[in-house]
Amino acid sequence: MPPRRSIEVEFFRLLNRLLEPQIRAGLGSPRLAPGGLIVLETKGRKSGRRARVPLVATRIQGHVLVATFRARSQWTKNLAANPETRFWMGGRPRATTAFVITPSRRPQPLPKLPALLRVVVAFLIPYTRAGWTFAILSPRRKRREARGGRARGRGRQD
Repeated sequence: MPPRRSIEVEFFRLLNRLLEPQIRAGLGSPRLAPGGLIVLETKGRKSGRRARVPLVATRIQGHVLVATFRARSQWTKNLAANPETRFWMGGRPRATTAFVITPSRRPQPLPKLPALLRVVVAFLIPYTRAGWTFAILSPRRKRREARGGRARGRGRQD
């Protein structure tokens, strides 16, 4: 007989199952306001299976910040193990690299973040000691940009 899941786990599974398709389609996405809902896709660190979870997110200068206080949240552990992932915002998937911040895990060095986001991260770090986990979803650079080439449609950058 399989172990019984807690009411909390069952509640969030049902809620995610109901809301995930609508949020992935764009319902509640950050538009004018910086905060809203996204769907994050993670790859299971043990199973390798893809899982999607709706999250509240805040856009900050091209990056997305998500957080949880639930220590049992598997998405944070999966992100730490497999940071190359994607999320849906505004009905579109977006490739991202995740940087997970917990009391025992701080990516060193943090990616080249915009100044405002560096200030926000410095402000949030003490909250990790209280049990919070944060993840910064940084846009993945296009292959051509990553190799040092110019991005399409841009002029010379001197």
